[in-house]
Amino acid sequence: MRVMDAAIRLFSESGFESTTVDEIAAAAGISRRTFFRQFHSKEDVVFADHRALLAQASEFLETSRHSPHTDPWVSVCDAAELVFRRFEENRALSVRRYRVVNAVEALREREIVTVHSYERLFTDHLGAVDPSAAPSVIVPFAAAVTAGHNYLLREMLRGNPEATLHRLRSELSLIRSRMRGEAAPADGRASAGRRVVVVVAEPGAGDDEIADAVRSQLARTADGTVAGT
Repeated sequence: MRVMDAAIRLFSESGFESTTVDEIAAAAGISRRTFFRQFHSKEDVVFADHRALLAQASEFLETSRHSPHTDPWVSVCDAAELVFRRFEENRALSVRRYRVVNAVEALREREIVTVHSYERLFTDHLGAVDPSAAPSVIVPFAAAVTAGHNYLLREMLRGNPEATLHRLRSELSLIRSRMRGEAAPADGRASAGRRVVVVVAEPGAGDDEIADAVRSQLARTADGTVAGT
């Protein structure tokens, strides 16, 4: 982490292309030889956190496989939360890294490949642990979890105060409820601000009559009146 911290700081100050390996090594207090024992290139330093997090997520999922009564679909969501939490804990460094990556096309392309590694990890885990699940369910689920995580992670790095771990947990619960048929999360984010109104109309009622009935029911529920039968 020390080498990555020094490298990201230099990239932020001087630019990725202008910063040399020798400068990174000097800033991190290591030799050039030590640098290349740890990393193959400057690009590797930028994505060092992803490699570590991917390994942690993989270890977490492997451990969950041997835990009795563990739902593998929930475990995948928990692994996504683990990754988000680590970035949140190192927010300052994560923000600087995000800006460096966005400024360099080659890094943006590598980021796409790196992100796909998480999706592949989730897909492989579900396929191995739940062989009865069809690929047509596993693949879109893993993609949705990864996309939801990445969206909120980007929002967090951009300074959106609503992009929190709690929000991610809620969104992942919604993904499971929609794709796996589980109960929706208790906070009900998807239906916030909406009302469900039931109107019973006589057979043959016209559009105007139905519209009047809906307006009447809305007026009654707006002030807390419970509709009669």
